[in-house]
Amino acid sequence: MTTTYQHRWMDGTPIDLPVGKAVCVGRNYAAHAQELGNDIPDSPLLFMKPASAFCHLDSPLTLPTGQGEVHHEIELVALIGEPLRQTDKDTARFAVAGYALGLDLTLRDVQNRLKQQGHPWERAKAFDGAAPLSGFIDARGISVRQQPKLTLSVNGELRQSGHTGLMLFPTFELIAHINQHFTLEPGDVVFTGTPAGVGALRSGDQLVMTLGNILTVHTSVA
Repeated sequence: MTTTYQHRWMDGTPIDLPVGKAVCVGRNYAAHAQELGNDIPDSPLLFMKPASAFCHLDSPLTLPTGQGEVHHEIELVALIGEPLRQTDKDTARFAVAGYALGLDLTLRDVQNRLKQQGHPWERAKAFDGAAPLSGFIDARGISVRQQPKLTLSVNGELRQSGHTGLMLFPTFELIAHINQHFTLEPGDVVFTGTPAGVGALRSGDQLVMTLGNILTVHTSVA
């Protein structure tokens, strides 16, 4: 699949940053870890998605076929605007250029099989189109310390709901932890974890996602 993805603001204006990698955290909400039968981690459980996984949420989602269920995981996503390497959480805070809503799409059957075999998750998490993103809100216009609420509804049914105060590893602490291990570059994004309620998507599903009263995103499954 050829991607024409570019980071952009909510009004559609392109953001003058390259498209980098996505660094994601698993099990950052205790209830989500528990719903999948996983232990609650003592430190962030990190994995990555390549730039080829990005796509825009305002286009219909194209799901892989023949690989089992594809699950939705709504997340707050931070766009990195400055290089970060071995910084503290206060430095991380001022390096965030914007925030968006994203979906960490997951091939759940594939992931479960890989976990049972003790193998990495990339086949389940890093496929083309696995990281749909909304437009970004300027970081100066939102305070994640106010713990905005994330919701995702499918066909009018509320599936996921949880505020960012439920994160085991809050946004800036998470970003600081990540860049102790590898550098975050301008244009990279950080997926901060998903609340409970993940589930399978089907062809024709209509999705509505919200970030508090700040952002509402509509999309569908092709």
